[in-house]
Amino acid sequence: MSTATRAAKAPDTRGPVRKLLTSFGFQIIAALVLGVVAGLIARNTGATVEAPNGLSATLDTIGSSYVTLLRAAVIPLIFTAIVASISNLRRVQNAARLAGQTLLWFAYTAFIAVVIGIGLGLIIQPGSRAGEGLQEGDPYTVGTWWNFLTGLIPQNFLGLTVSTSVDPESGSATSSIGFNVLQIIVVAVAVGIAALKAGKKAEPFLAFTESLLKVIQRVLWWIIRIAPLGTFGLIGAAVVKYGWEKLASLGWFAIAIYIGLALVLFVVYPIIIKTNGLSIKQYFSGVWPAVQLAFVSRSSIGTLPLTERVTERNLGVPRSYASFAVPLGATTKMDGCAAIYPAIAAIFVAQFFGIQLEWWQYIMIVVVSVVGSAATAGTTGAIVMLTLTLSTLGLPLAGVGLLIAIDPILDMGRTAVNVAGQALVPTIVAKREGILDEDLYNAPREGLPFADDSGDEAPESDADKETVGAR
Repeated sequence: MSTATRAAKAPDTRGPVRKLLTSFGFQIIAALVLGVVAGLIARNTGATVEAPNGLSATLDTIGSSYVTLLRAAVIPLIFTAIVASISNLRRVQNAARLAGQTLLWFAYTAFIAVVIGIGLGLIIQPGSRAGEGLQEGDPYTVGTWWNFLTGLIPQNFLGLTVSTSVDPESGSATSSIGFNVLQIIVVAVAVGIAALKAGKKAEPFLAFTESLLKVIQRVLWWIIRIAPLGTFGLIGAAVVKYGWEKLASLGWFAIAIYIGLALVLFVVYPIIIKTNGLSIKQYFSGVWPAVQLAFVSRSSIGTLPLTERVTERNLGVPRSYASFAVPLGATTKMDGCAAIYPAIAAIFVAQFFGIQLEWWQYIMIVVVSVVGSAATAGTTGAIVMLTLTLSTLGLPLAGVGLLIAIDPILDMGRTAVNVAGQALVPTIVAKREGILDEDLYNAPREGLPFADDSGDEAPESDADKETVGAR
């Protein structure tokens, strides 16, 4: 297999200070610190959720605006990415084998993650240690297997929904447009498969879709570039809204979640990497920009362009395979949201209500986590997955209301692990199938993984031009 090479670059003449200041990782960390400081200042000057001051309102506006920018690109990104990824299978030998191996590794790592979650739930006993003052509540959305299956049927081509609410006092009506990610995925998969079946007649459509995807990704690169600013607002607003008091009553639950996330990210993944003959250091240095953005944005879909870029450019996965595996992972590979979290949360709810789980219920937690992860569909939050687990086990859904208060705090870590796994599996499969560019994997990391010096997309590497799947 030919070695993929980076595009020729001019010598980097930046000094060490400038290199540090222009580092994406440094900017994100600095924004996190400054956001926490700004949030604490806002709280100490009397800001609350009900009565915000100028600083807290500014932080909230900056953070919410950044999330809105990410969400605005979700629908076209999902559709074009999935259609393009399916169409790329026509260029791949042994496509069925690669797809099968990818799904198998998705399930394998999810199984390990959910077992870790169950173990931590039984050892730490977070439900038995919950603080006083917790309020039961109804979840704002409920996931059941029936709702999941019926929800796959598209209501319209774009999976859009319109909801209208009426203010009882003023009588004014407000309408909002939402979208069902699962339905968009179903439509995109159907269109992609139909385009493959149509053959040469569909080539112009596929070429347009791939071109549109590049345009959308370019817009997202611009959004990603201002991630430090979004980070500043999101973290600052979170400190104002939640502070540290919310963690007090659910401290052991939060600790159990983050221990589980850390074990998967820093123990399980490194073991998998090492046993497949790859460098742990190179994996983390390659995937870290995407993990950082995932932590802040809390969206696997929003991070998808960066995840795909680091998987190709840093980890050496051929583009024709990565463009299939990474979008698939962004919608179905959720070790944080769909494995660790629902396992520990289900055990928490059972312990809090004094319900003794039977052995078969633990098995069902594993089954739901491994099979039902598509219910999260790459969106922020994992409440749907949790309610799906609770309803399957017959546990009270009112328990979800206990955990909603600190969900955003937990969701940052969950999404970071999700994205790390979405880059890991294609790398491992590519290595085992003999198509990984190990020279590129082991190369020094230079610059931003999503920015080309020329401002254009980098030329396709020799490895990408070859037929993927050839041993």
